[in-house]
Amino acid sequence: MTDYGDTINRPRVGILVFDGVKLLDFVGPAEVFHEASQRSPGYEIVLISVGGGEVTSSMGVKVGVHSSVEDAGQLDTLVIPGSEQAPGVFTTEVIDAVRVLAARSRRVASICTGAFAVAAAGLLEARSTTTHWKFASTLERTFPSVTVSRDAIFVQDGRFHSSAGVAAGIDLALALLEQDYGADVARNVAQLLLVYMKRSGTQSQFSVSLKGPPARSPIAQYVTDFIHEDPTRSRSVQDIARHAKLSPRHLTRIMREELDTTPLEYVNAIRLDIAVSRLESGASVNEAATTAGYRSSVSLRRAFVSRFGITPSEYQKRFQTSRSDEVA
Repeated sequence: MTDYGDTINRPRVGILVFDGVKLLDFVGPAEVFHEASQRSPGYEIVLISVGGGEVTSSMGVKVGVHSSVEDAGQLDTLVIPGSEQAPGVFTTEVIDAVRVLAARSRRVASICTGAFAVAAAGLLEARSTTTHWKFASTLERTFPSVTVSRDAIFVQDGRFHSSAGVAAGIDLALALLEQDYGADVARNVAQLLLVYMKRSGTQSQFSVSLKGPPARSPIAQYVTDFIHEDPTRSRSVQDIARHAKLSPRHLTRIMREELDTTPLEYVNAIRLDIAVSRLESGASVNEAATTAGYRSSVSLRRAFVSRFGITPSEYQKRFQTSRSDEVA
């Protein structure tokens, strides 16, 4: 945690905006930094454009700014929001601006497709980043030297931070706030904004039922509906195949072709989503394991570590809301 004490010189957060910028990509994080002033010395927020003039957002709203790139000065944090029009929206001037401002900043944070601009500026060579799942493949193809964490909400690699999208930008801003002013301040700001304390960067961008392409054929839809009826029931590939009147081999081929997974992987992913939901609602690890159909809490622990890199207990501590504070 950075010790700012009672200094008058608040950390400066510079947000680079440009024609085509997505409003929520920068307004969400900006609100986190703004609300921080109610629980800490807060931040000085500076909206920046290349030439210092107003820009037009992707939905046609005019956005005024405080400074040009040239006059922005030193920044503690540089935020690069994204756009649905990426990567074409990031002109040479915008990319040059990212490069110049990043050199004056302690840390750089991209929101959604803002990662394209940071990568184009040559700042992510041999580094890890994330973006919205819809743009992950394009980012990988465009910048092969950058490691794209497709399923992460936000990622930190050195002084570079990135987030997956609109809501994830708020998660990232809360994480940065916690680094600066501590967990209590971040939790209080989350409470003021009526959001979770903070989701981990390793949390999946979406649940298994939303991941990947939808089932196309009637038989694949029939199989997934059957699994969703009761994913906690002990099922083998043979059980599922028998119900669908298919051979196990044929069932596995259909699941791989249409859903890019196997029957058991699909079942296990749904179970893990159930366990996550139970933990977030306050259930114990044992209760979550039982409800989700795991044989024991040890089995749930293995699944958690494999997918998130942390244990269920660590997950619950990290993602608990401020509900206990409200009761108190």
